[in-house]
Amino acid sequence: MKVVIAIDSFKGSLSSLQAGTAAATGIYRVDPKVETVVRPLADGGEGTVQALTEGLGGRLVSVSVTGPAGKQVICPYGIIDRTQTAIIEMSGAAGITQVHGDEKNPLYTTTYGVGEVICDAIRNGCHRFIIGIGGSATNDGGIGMLQALGFGLLDAEGKQVPFGAVGLESLTAITADHVLPELSECTFRIACDVTNPLCGSNGCSAVFGPQKGADAVMIKRMDTSLASYAALCRKTFPNVDAEFPGTGAAGGLGFAFQTFLSASLEPGIQIVLDETRLRDDVRDADLVITGEGQLDGQTVMGKAPIGVAKLSKEYGKPVLAFSGCVTKDASACNAAGIDAFFPILRSVVSLEEAMDVKNAAENMTDTVEQAFRLFLLQ
Repeated sequence: MKVVIAIDSFKGSLSSLQAGTAAATGIYRVDPKVETVVRPLADGGEGTVQALTEGLGGRLVSVSVTGPAGKQVICPYGIIDRTQTAIIEMSGAAGITQVHGDEKNPLYTTTYGVGEVICDAIRNGCHRFIIGIGGSATNDGGIGMLQALGFGLLDAEGKQVPFGAVGLESLTAITADHVLPELSECTFRIACDVTNPLCGSNGCSAVFGPQKGADAVMIKRMDTSLASYAALCRKTFPNVDAEFPGTGAAGGLGFAFQTFLSASLEPGIQIVLDETRLRDDVRDADLVITGEGQLDGQTVMGKAPIGVAKLSKEYGKPVLAFSGCVTKDASACNAAGIDAFFPILRSVVSLEEAMDVKNAAENMTDTVEQAFRLFLLQ
């Protein structure tokens, strides 16, 4: 018998591989002869760097870069040496959690640090990039990142425009004379789970601007400058499509990646499933186990466990899911391919006790053991 295990991290507690290993231990208690395959799981958001780097045998590195408010921040990212791949979360360099108080202002926050991380990865020999772009503090259309990569985002005097969305207002020309030459050899897969276009009522300024500190006046101002930016890009890049789903992700960073770096904008879970080659494992599995910290009604909206479930159902495989807790609306997961799900808490405890890594691992092991015993009775 073969059991494939791919569980998303329990944020603040178990990593993806820790959760998977704990589940495998529960299987072995029942039958040590069962073949278990533990694969990392993430959806392109927080935890993707750790999950993919550990799961694919890579290494974590850190680099000091320009944060969203212009201060230096330390951004960790992963390198898979055998495939020359960098795993990056843009939030590590330009995330909303890195701005506080008056710093939370998308007119001035920048993606420059994202470009600096890419440059560092290139210096470390990377030519393939997997980048999650959720959780941004920015609305600069990606111009900060482009400046760090050597593009000229120039004003009427031929000078680089200032950081942030305000820089778009003085943008009159775009040049590529000093772009990092290695970029021509690089490929980019962008984990992008929003479908918003760059501009308009469903664009990045209107939809995501408020949570980044923008008021109504700022939203209109940024939307107008992003539209002008897209029009300017069309003079150099004839295939520009500011309406393409996801171009509005991360304050227009999705647009910059697609337009300037020929990146593909894809659901994060699809990228992770491809990179881990989970399909190859699921194809001949007898049981698939997945899960995440909390199963709820939002799980079915493209989160990692549902990606695993959908893949498994292509081959008619039974799917069990385990989580720290479940909500009433988690029943939607059954219709989405998870045959049965189980919370792993085994007694009334404090949140701190529940999230303790040792306790969480033991709870996972004990719960999976009992569920697997029941599975074998079929």
